[in-house]
Amino acid sequence: MSITPSTKTRPFGTRFALISAVSLGLVGGPVALAAPADASTSLRGCTVDPLKPTDLRYNRADFRISVDCNGNKTVEVRQRRFEQDSRRHETFLGRSIFTEHFDRRDGRVVIHSRDSVKRDPARDRVFQEVSFRVKSGNNWSDWTRWEKSDVAVIR
Repeated sequence: MSITPSTKTRPFGTRFALISAVSLGLVGGPVALAAPADASTSLRGCTVDPLKPTDLRYNRADFRISVDCNGNKTVEVRQRRFEQDSRRHETFLGRSIFTEHFDRRDGRVVIHSRDSVKRDPARDRVFQEVSFRVKSGNNWSDWTRWEKSDVAVIR
């Protein structure tokens, strides 16, 4: 007499649910883990944030950048300024490079970069993009990816 295990099959609905759950876990897991990295603006103990531009008098806007560092470092910030004419069209206003030095104490500065904007009967929308690198000791880091500020409506 031989004993063989029974070959019981699972119903189709159970197999489908199991396959779907495994597939979603494999696809959704890495996406969820990768999302927080997009918001990072810190590098080597320094944080650089492009702030929402503010309206100034006489057809000008202030494209502010916050720079916060701990310790003895130098930060070089690249800035590009834009006017958003429509959802798909942007007018390049200009670019700048700023260098900030921090001593042994922690420090925070706000860089003010003023630029002219054309006055249109419609409201003007402006924004900026910044990228930066940090020098600690004698070594510069690589440049960070470009980060876009919030869009401001200039009246």
